[in-house]
Amino acid sequence: MNFPQHQFGMTRRESLQRMGTGLGVLGLAGILAQDGTLASAADAPSSSPLASKAAHFAPRAKHIIHLFMNGGPSQVDTFDPKPALTKYNGQRPPTADLKTERKTGGLLMSPFKFRKYGESGIEVSDLFPHVGACIDDICVIRSMHTNIPNHEPSLLMMNSGETQPTRPSMGSWLLYGLGTENQNLPGFVVLCPGKPVVGPQLWSNSFLPGIFQGAHINHASSVDPKKVIQHISNSYLTSHEQRRQLDLLKQMNELHLEQRGGQDNRLESRIESLEMAFRMQTEAQNVFDLAKETKQTREAYGTGQFANGCLVARRLVESGVRMVQVYYGNGQPWDDHENIKDHANKARDVDQPIAALIQDLKQRDLLKDTLIIWGGEFGRTPVAENGNGRDHNHHGFSMWLAGGGVKGGMTYGSTDEFGFAAVENKVHVHDLHATILHLMGLDHEKLTFRYSGRDFRLTDVHGRVIHDLLA
Repeated sequence: MNFPQHQFGMTRRESLQRMGTGLGVLGLAGILAQDGTLASAADAPSSSPLASKAAHFAPRAKHIIHLFMNGGPSQVDTFDPKPALTKYNGQRPPTADLKTERKTGGLLMSPFKFRKYGESGIEVSDLFPHVGACIDDICVIRSMHTNIPNHEPSLLMMNSGETQPTRPSMGSWLLYGLGTENQNLPGFVVLCPGKPVVGPQLWSNSFLPGIFQGAHINHASSVDPKKVIQHISNSYLTSHEQRRQLDLLKQMNELHLEQRGGQDNRLESRIESLEMAFRMQTEAQNVFDLAKETKQTREAYGTGQFANGCLVARRLVESGVRMVQVYYGNGQPWDDHENIKDHANKARDVDQPIAALIQDLKQRDLLKDTLIIWGGEFGRTPVAENGNGRDHNHHGFSMWLAGGGVKGGMTYGSTDEFGFAAVENKVHVHDLHATILHLMGLDHEKLTFRYSGRDFRLTDVHGRVIHDLLA
């Protein structure tokens, strides 16, 4: 069969011009070097949305490690001692008759003892002897409160400043506002062995561009870099060949985006994710390789999922990652409705690694630039549930901060005599978020994103910076 010459008798350049409305030649146009070979787009000036950006004012911290005790640890059994619980054990005075999620009984004394630690003499439960030894570097907030005594809305509130799954997470806001120092790693990493009850919405970008979403790493079985970040290496192409392929694909995607008005967050995110995956091949494998740590360091952190997560978190911030979250476990493990003594098992898993993290960062001169946040989505009641358990409590609970421009060796605020509700210097989650952003050099009222006709922010229309916490 004879075909017309003008259809098939073409050069490769003419073929590219005709195929896909010229996508091929336009894709190559920006990356053909003078000698006709493909030049790398990596040589061009960076326009990555993850590029480091100037803060609103001089920051006190550059990185955040959020140690998340999902499920809700009990404040009166950890960092808020209440002798009145022992004195009035079993009774239910009017001030202990606050509404929570479930039916509860009389006051329940703590089965754990408290003692003073450090030069500051702050009392800490015997659940946390290692953390207690670091108390002079820690600011304990004893007057936290939130909106609702249920896991899902409270997890969302703590992570995104809203009880509904419609807002970007704090880590996404930080990436949007500040970018990240290392373009070869995700700027927001979530280490969680499984998923909390809400799941990926807790590290979602929501209406922010997709590149600001947290990168979830499931380290349930190990932190072997070949297992936690699967399919990151290309066994078929060399790095140079991958770069050429990716440059062409990037140009084609950008043309596709331009033809659609340049406004497609999903496509923009896909373009950026391909670039990130290429750059991660070397550095991501390295940062998760705990075999590079000394035996002394490994022993200091201890063993287990949470210990590995804390050590990886240090390696990530040391490599320039903006924010790392380390969740304790899958689901809501600190949710001890049946027996509060079960807190001991979880505390045993986290106490040594947390103290090692603080000391390790301090030794490496990283603590002053790294803000550590510890806590859950809410606290627990001082009254009993199911005999020896405790119900959810949003009225008052404890969290603590260390490093990153925070005063160490102090407590802030207080709950009532039984530890049920915040009564002095109350700190809402919005206030905590405003303070965290301030420490990172961001004005929480100016960090906004226009969406659906209004300017949104992490703190919505609330929040105040707690200046008393700042060093």
